[in-house]
Amino acid sequence: MNRPTRSELRAAPDTTVEPATILVAIPVLNEERFIARTLDMLLAGRKAMRDVQIVVSDGGSTDGTRRIVADYTRRHPNIALIDNPRRRQAAGVNRVVETCAVPAHRYLVRVDAHADYPPGYVLDVVASLIRHEADALATVMDSVGTTCFQRGAAWAVDTPLGSGGSAHRGGTRSGWVDHGHHAGFTLAIWRRAGGYDPDYAANQDAELDHRIRRSGGRIWLDGGIRMGYHMRPGLRSLAWQYWLYGRGRARTTFRHRALPKLRQLIPALAVLANLAAILLAPVLPVLLIIPAVYLAVLAATTLVLLARHRSPCALWAGPALLAMHMAWGAGFLWHALTRQGRAA
Repeated sequence: MNRPTRSELRAAPDTTVEPATILVAIPVLNEERFIARTLDMLLAGRKAMRDVQIVVSDGGSTDGTRRIVADYTRRHPNIALIDNPRRRQAAGVNRVVETCAVPAHRYLVRVDAHADYPPGYVLDVVASLIRHEADALATVMDSVGTTCFQRGAAWAVDTPLGSGGSAHRGGTRSGWVDHGHHAGFTLAIWRRAGGYDPDYAANQDAELDHRIRRSGGRIWLDGGIRMGYHMRPGLRSLAWQYWLYGRGRARTTFRHRALPKLRQLIPALAVLANLAAILLAPVLPVLLIIPAVYLAVLAATTLVLLARHRSPCALWAGPALLAMHMAWGAGFLWHALTRQGRAA
Protein backbone atom coordinates (compact mmCIF):
# COMPACT_ATOMS: atom_id res chain seq x y z
CA MET A 1 0.00 0.00 0.00
CA ASN A 2 1.30 3.46 -0.90
CA ARG A 3 1.94 5.82 1.97
CA PRO A 4 -0.38 8.89 2.00
CA THR A 5 1.17 12.10 0.77
CA ARG A 6 1.67 15.10 3.05
CA SER A 7 -1.23 16.90 1.36
CA GLU A 8 -3.50 13.92 1.95
CA LEU A 9 -2.54 13.84 5.62
CA ARG A 10 -3.18 17.58 5.93
CA ALA A 11 -6.51 17.30 4.10
CA ALA A 12 -8.07 14.81 6.48
CA PRO A 13 -6.69 15.32 10.00
CA ASP A 14 -10.15 14.67 11.47
CA THR A 15 -9.59 10.93 10.91
CA THR A 16 -6.30 10.90 12.85
CA VAL A 17 -6.98 13.44 15.61
CA GLU A 18 -9.50 12.98 18.41
CA PRO A 19 -10.95 16.47 19.10
CA ALA A 20 -11.72 15.65 22.73
CA THR A 21 -7.98 15.28 23.43
CA ILE A 22 -7.24 18.93 22.51
CA LEU A 23 -7.26 21.97 24.78
CA VAL A 24 -6.88 25.39 23.14
CA ALA A 25 -5.65 28.36 25.18
CA ILE A 26 -6.19 31.96 24.01
CA PRO A 27 -4.69 34.57 26.38
CA VAL A 28 -6.22 38.02 25.81
CA LEU A 29 -6.21 41.57 27.14
CA ASN A 30 -8.35 44.20 25.43
CA GLU A 31 -8.73 42.40 22.12
CA GLU A 32 -12.27 43.45 21.17
CA ARG A 33 -11.13 44.29 17.64
CA PHE A 34 -9.80 40.80 16.99
CA ILE A 35 -11.24 38.16 19.31
CA ALA A 36 -14.45 37.46 17.38
CA ARG A 37 -12.49 37.09 14.15
CA THR A 38 -10.01 34.78 15.86
CA LEU A 39 -12.74 32.52 17.24
CA ASP A 40 -14.49 32.44 13.86
CA MET A 41 -11.24 31.42 12.15
CA LEU A 42 -10.67 28.60 14.63
CA LEU A 43 -14.19 27.25 14.19
CA ALA A 44 -14.22 27.54 10.40
CA GLY A 45 -13.80 24.68 7.98
CA ARG A 46 -13.85 21.59 10.16
CA LYS A 47 -16.87 20.24 12.05
CA ALA A 48 -14.51 18.51 14.47
CA MET A 49 -13.63 21.90 15.99
CA ARG A 50 -17.06 21.91 17.64
CA ASP A 51 -15.73 19.22 19.97
CA VAL A 52 -12.41 20.94 20.76
CA GLN A 53 -12.33 22.76 24.11
CA ILE A 54 -11.41 26.40 23.48
CA VAL A 55 -10.68 28.57 26.52
CA VAL A 56 -10.19 32.34 26.43
CA SER A 57 -8.11 33.48 29.39
CA ASP A 58 -8.80 37.17 30.01
CA GLY A 59 -6.28 39.32 31.83
CA GLY A 60 -8.79 41.96 32.94
CA SER A 61 -9.99 43.53 29.69
CA THR A 62 -11.69 46.90 30.05
CA ASP A 63 -13.06 47.03 26.50
CA GLY A 64 -15.70 44.77 24.97
CA THR A 65 -13.59 41.60 24.88
CA ARG A 66 -15.37 39.81 27.72
CA ARG A 67 -18.82 40.67 26.38
CA ILE A 68 -17.93 39.31 22.93
CA VAL A 69 -16.47 36.08 24.32
CA ALA A 70 -19.43 35.62 26.66
CA ASP A 71 -21.72 35.75 23.63
CA TYR A 72 -19.66 33.01 21.95
CA THR A 73 -19.85 30.83 25.06
CA ARG A 74 -23.66 30.97 24.88
CA ARG A 75 -23.68 29.92 21.23
CA HIS A 76 -20.80 27.43 21.35
CA PRO A 77 -20.70 25.00 24.30
CA ASN A 78 -17.04 24.18 23.60
CA ILE A 79 -15.89 27.78 24.23
CA ALA A 80 -15.23 29.00 27.77
CA LEU A 81 -14.08 32.26 29.38
CA ILE A 82 -11.90 32.34 32.49
CA ASP A 83 -10.08 35.05 34.44
CA ASN A 84 -6.32 35.53 34.37
CA PRO A 85 -5.54 37.57 37.50
CA ARG A 86 -1.84 37.84 36.61
CA ARG A 87 -2.74 39.49 33.27
CA ARG A 88 0.32 38.38 31.27
CA GLN A 89 0.02 35.93 28.37
CA ALA A 90 2.28 33.36 29.98
CA ALA A 91 0.16 33.26 33.12
CA GLY A 92 -2.99 33.13 31.00
CA VAL A 93 -1.95 29.96 29.18
CA ASN A 94 -0.82 28.36 32.43
CA ARG A 95 -4.19 29.11 34.00
CA VAL A 96 -6.04 27.40 31.17
CA VAL A 97 -4.10 24.20 31.83
CA GLU A 98 -4.43 24.49 35.60
CA THR A 99 -8.19 25.09 35.64
CA CYS A 100 -9.57 23.53 32.47
CA ALA A 101 -7.48 20.49 31.56
CA VAL A 102 -9.26 17.18 32.13
CA PRO A 103 -7.86 13.62 31.96
CA ALA A 104 -8.99 13.26 28.34
CA HIS A 105 -6.84 16.20 27.23
CA ARG A 106 -3.49 15.15 25.79
CA TYR A 107 -2.55 18.18 23.68
CA LEU A 108 -2.37 21.92 24.26
CA VAL A 109 -2.58 24.40 21.38
CA ARG A 110 -1.75 28.04 21.99
CA VAL A 111 -3.54 30.67 19.93
CA ASP A 112 -2.97 34.44 20.00
CA ALA A 113 -5.94 36.70 19.38
CA HIS A 114 -3.91 39.19 17.35
CA ALA A 115 -3.21 36.81 14.47
CA ASP A 116 -4.73 35.09 11.42
CA TYR A 117 -5.25 31.33 11.32
CA PRO A 118 -6.14 29.11 8.35
CA PRO A 119 -9.10 26.70 8.59
CA GLY A 120 -8.18 23.59 10.53
CA TYR A 121 -5.10 25.16 12.12
CA VAL A 122 -5.65 23.58 15.52
CA LEU A 123 -6.28 20.11 14.12
CA ASP A 124 -3.31 20.41 11.76
CA VAL A 125 -1.03 21.31 14.68
CA VAL A 126 -2.06 18.24 16.67
CA ALA A 127 -1.91 16.01 13.59
CA SER A 128 1.67 17.14 13.00
CA LEU A 129 2.58 16.54 16.65
CA ILE A 130 1.30 12.99 16.33
CA ARG A 131 2.79 12.33 12.90
CA HIS A 132 6.29 13.43 13.90
CA GLU A 133 6.09 12.06 17.45
CA ALA A 134 7.12 15.51 18.67
CA ASP A 135 6.76 16.90 22.17
CA ALA A 136 6.20 20.46 20.98
CA LEU A 137 5.36 22.00 17.63
CA ALA A 138 6.29 25.34 16.09
CA THR A 139 4.62 26.84 13.04
CA VAL A 140 5.67 29.55 10.58
CA MET A 141 4.74 33.18 11.21
CA ASP A 142 4.03 35.30 8.13
CA SER A 143 4.10 38.95 9.17
CA VAL A 144 1.09 40.91 7.90
CA GLY A 145 -0.49 44.31 8.27
CA THR A 146 -3.41 46.44 7.15
CA THR A 147 -1.91 49.94 7.40
CA CYS A 148 0.95 51.22 5.28
CA PHE A 149 3.32 51.18 8.25
CA GLN A 150 2.37 47.63 9.20
CA ARG A 151 2.90 46.36 5.66
CA GLY A 152 6.31 48.01 5.41
CA ALA A 153 7.32 46.66 8.81
CA ALA A 154 6.02 43.20 7.88
CA TRP A 155 8.09 43.13 4.70
CA ALA A 156 11.12 44.26 6.72
CA VAL A 157 10.79 41.68 9.49
CA ASP A 158 10.66 38.83 6.98
CA THR A 159 14.09 39.75 5.58
CA PRO A 160 17.32 38.32 7.07
CA LEU A 161 17.97 41.75 8.60
CA GLY A 162 14.61 41.62 10.32
CA SER A 163 14.41 38.01 11.44
CA GLY A 164 18.07 37.10 11.65
CA GLY A 165 17.31 34.03 9.60
CA SER A 166 14.86 32.52 12.10
CA ALA A 167 13.24 29.57 10.32
CA HIS A 168 9.83 30.24 11.88
CA ARG A 169 9.75 33.80 10.51
CA GLY A 170 8.39 33.46 7.01
CA GLY A 171 10.42 30.34 6.26
CA THR A 172 9.39 27.22 4.38
CA ARG A 173 11.50 24.41 5.79
CA SER A 174 10.48 21.79 8.34
CA GLY A 175 12.71 20.05 10.85
CA TRP A 176 13.82 19.72 14.46
CA VAL A 177 14.61 23.08 16.05
CA ASP A 178 15.74 24.54 19.36
CA HIS A 179 13.02 27.18 19.30
CA GLY A 180 10.12 28.43 17.18
CA HIS A 181 6.76 30.16 17.31
CA HIS A 182 4.69 28.26 19.84
CA ALA A 183 1.73 26.36 18.48
CA GLY A 184 1.26 23.03 20.24
CA PHE A 185 2.53 20.77 22.99
CA THR A 186 1.79 17.41 24.48
CA LEU A 187 0.44 18.09 27.94
CA ALA A 188 2.95 15.54 29.21
CA ILE A 189 5.94 17.68 28.16
CA TRP A 190 4.17 20.87 29.24
CA ARG A 191 3.78 19.55 32.77
CA ARG A 192 7.24 17.97 32.87
CA ALA A 193 8.85 21.26 31.84
CA GLY A 194 6.64 23.28 34.18
CA GLY A 195 4.75 25.44 31.68
CA TYR A 196 5.51 29.11 31.08
CA ASP A 197 7.29 31.24 33.65
CA PRO A 198 4.44 33.66 34.48
CA ASP A 199 6.86 36.46 35.36
CA TYR A 200 8.06 36.76 31.76
CA ALA A 201 6.52 39.61 29.75
CA ALA A 202 8.39 38.52 26.61
CA ASN A 203 10.60 35.64 25.41
CA GLN A 204 8.62 33.22 27.57
CA ASP A 205 8.41 30.90 24.57
CA ALA A 206 12.18 30.60 24.09
CA GLU A 207 12.68 30.17 27.84
CA LEU A 208 10.15 27.33 27.94
CA ASP A 209 11.72 25.73 24.86
CA HIS A 210 15.02 25.63 26.72
CA ARG A 211 13.39 23.74 29.60
CA ILE A 212 11.57 21.42 27.19
CA ARG A 213 14.85 20.43 25.56
CA ARG A 214 16.54 20.10 28.95
CA SER A 215 13.78 17.73 30.07
CA GLY A 216 14.34 15.55 27.00
CA GLY A 217 11.63 16.96 24.73
CA ARG A 218 11.92 17.54 20.97
CA ILE A 219 10.47 20.50 19.03
CA TRP A 220 9.33 20.13 15.42
CA LEU A 221 8.96 23.12 13.11
CA ASP A 222 6.26 22.40 10.52
CA GLY A 223 6.92 24.65 7.54
CA GLY A 224 3.60 23.64 5.99
CA ILE A 225 1.46 25.13 8.78
CA ARG A 226 1.41 28.91 8.69
CA MET A 227 -0.28 31.75 10.53
CA GLY A 228 -0.37 35.48 9.96
CA TYR A 229 1.11 37.74 12.62
CA HIS A 230 -0.15 41.34 12.75
CA MET A 231 2.62 43.90 13.20
CA ARG A 232 2.43 46.65 15.79
CA PRO A 233 0.61 49.78 14.57
CA GLY A 234 3.48 52.29 14.84
CA LEU A 235 7.18 52.84 15.44
CA ARG A 236 6.77 53.55 19.14
CA SER A 237 4.84 50.37 19.90
CA LEU A 238 7.16 48.34 17.65
CA ALA A 239 10.23 49.65 19.48
CA TRP A 240 8.66 48.87 22.86
CA GLN A 241 7.85 45.34 21.72
CA TYR A 242 11.45 44.75 20.65
CA TRP A 243 12.82 46.34 23.83
CA LEU A 244 10.87 43.69 25.76
CA TYR A 245 12.08 41.00 23.36
CA GLY A 246 15.70 42.00 23.95
CA ARG A 247 15.31 42.11 27.72
CA GLY A 248 13.54 38.76 27.69
CA ARG A 249 16.25 37.12 25.59
CA ALA A 250 18.97 38.44 27.91
CA ARG A 251 17.06 37.19 30.93
CA THR A 252 16.80 33.70 29.42
CA THR A 253 20.47 33.76 28.44
CA PHE A 254 21.70 34.62 31.91
CA ARG A 255 19.19 32.48 33.78
CA HIS A 256 20.16 29.32 31.94
CA ARG A 257 23.77 30.34 31.26
CA ALA A 258 23.15 29.65 27.60
CA LEU A 259 25.34 30.96 24.81
CA PRO A 260 23.25 33.25 22.57
CA LYS A 261 23.38 32.72 18.81
CA LEU A 262 25.32 35.24 16.74
CA ARG A 263 22.10 36.62 15.23
CA GLN A 264 20.92 37.38 18.78
CA LEU A 265 24.12 39.27 19.60
CA ILE A 266 24.23 41.36 16.43
CA PRO A 267 21.59 43.95 17.54
CA ALA A 268 23.43 44.51 20.84
CA LEU A 269 26.74 44.83 18.99
CA ALA A 270 25.13 47.27 16.55
CA VAL A 271 23.94 49.45 19.43
CA LEU A 272 27.41 49.45 21.02
CA ALA A 273 29.22 50.10 17.74
CA ASN A 274 26.97 52.96 16.66
CA LEU A 275 26.92 54.54 20.11
CA ALA A 276 30.70 54.34 20.46
CA ALA A 277 31.21 55.80 16.99
CA ILE A 278 28.95 58.77 17.73
CA LEU A 279 30.50 59.45 21.15
CA LEU A 280 34.08 59.21 19.86
CA ALA A 281 33.42 61.09 16.60
CA PRO A 282 34.77 64.42 17.96
CA VAL A 283 38.13 62.70 18.51
CA LEU A 284 38.05 60.14 15.69
CA PRO A 285 35.65 61.39 12.98
CA VAL A 286 36.51 58.39 10.82
CA LEU A 287 34.41 56.24 13.16
CA LEU A 288 31.28 57.82 11.73
CA ILE A 289 31.70 55.38 8.87
CA ILE A 290 30.16 52.74 11.18
CA PRO A 291 26.69 54.34 11.50
CA ALA A 292 26.96 55.51 7.89
CA VAL A 293 27.46 51.94 6.64
CA TYR A 294 24.71 50.68 8.92
CA LEU A 295 22.22 53.25 7.61
CA ALA A 296 23.32 52.51 4.05
CA VAL A 297 22.50 48.81 4.56
CA LEU A 298 19.03 49.76 5.87
CA ALA A 299 18.53 52.07 2.91
CA ALA A 300 19.58 49.37 0.45
CA THR A 301 17.18 46.90 2.04
CA THR A 302 14.40 49.47 1.77
CA LEU A 303 15.12 49.99 -1.93
CA VAL A 304 15.07 46.24 -2.57
CA LEU A 305 11.69 45.94 -0.84
CA LEU A 306 10.41 48.99 -2.70
CA ALA A 307 11.29 47.36 -6.02
CA ARG A 308 9.92 43.97 -4.96
CA HIS A 309 6.55 45.16 -3.64
CA ARG A 310 6.16 48.27 -5.80
CA SER A 311 4.52 50.10 -2.94
CA PRO A 312 5.55 53.30 -1.14
CA CYS A 313 4.71 51.47 2.09
CA ALA A 314 8.12 49.79 1.75
CA LEU A 315 9.67 53.14 2.72
CA TRP A 316 8.73 52.26 6.29
CA ALA A 317 11.04 49.23 6.19
CA GLY A 318 14.19 51.17 7.04
CA PRO A 319 12.73 52.99 10.06
CA ALA A 320 11.12 49.76 11.25
CA LEU A 321 14.42 47.87 11.03
CA LEU A 322 16.21 50.68 12.85
CA ALA A 323 13.62 50.61 15.65
CA MET A 324 13.75 46.82 15.94
CA HIS A 325 17.55 46.58 15.98
CA MET A 326 18.21 49.45 18.37
CA ALA A 327 15.37 48.61 20.77
CA TRP A 328 16.19 44.87 20.88
CA GLY A 329 19.89 45.53 21.37
CA ALA A 330 19.30 48.20 24.02
CA GLY A 331 16.89 45.93 25.89
CA PHE A 332 19.40 43.09 25.85
CA LEU A 333 22.21 45.32 27.10
CA TRP A 334 20.02 46.95 29.75
CA HIS A 335 19.16 43.61 31.30
CA ALA A 336 22.74 42.39 31.01
CA LEU A 337 24.02 45.45 32.84
CA THR A 338 21.32 45.81 35.48
CA ARG A 339 20.06 42.30 36.21
CA GLN A 340 22.86 40.02 35.07
CA GLY A 341 22.51 36.49 36.37
CA ARG A 342 19.26 37.13 38.25
CA ALA A 343 16.27 34.89 37.70
CA ALA A 344 13.73 37.60 38.47
